Amino acid sequence: MKFNEDRPIFEQIALLLEDRILAGSFSENGRLPSARELAASLEVNPNTATRALQLLADTGLAYAERGAGYYVASGAAEKIRTVRKERFFNEELPRFFSIMKSLGIQFDELAQRWTTFAIGSEIK
Repeated sequence: MKFNEDRPIFEQIALLLEDRILAGSFSENGRLPSARELAASLEVNPNTATRALQLLADTGLAYAERGAGYYVASGAAEKIRTVRKERFFNEELPRFFSIMKSLGIQFDELAQRWTTFAIGSEIK
């Protein structure tokens, strides 16, 4: 995985795990990779991987079972969607609308593009 300098590596790893939870790679109450497994696969320090897993636990997306590792919390995927939707509406959408306005893009043109995209990528 390529990391960027915009945010700490452990946060980027936590986001990657969130993405995998959303994609269904890790099911509710399913085991997450151990810190060692995660560190080896991403070529990072095990302490960094541990911090990523702990961040998921701190935000209620995972829980730790002593001696067994971290597991995906019930409702984690829905919680991730809710938080990300809120962030999208509050941060990304205003920027997007500003760009649309500056470029003179109308909603009907956007709707047409969305329909083409949704059909082409099977998003409904």
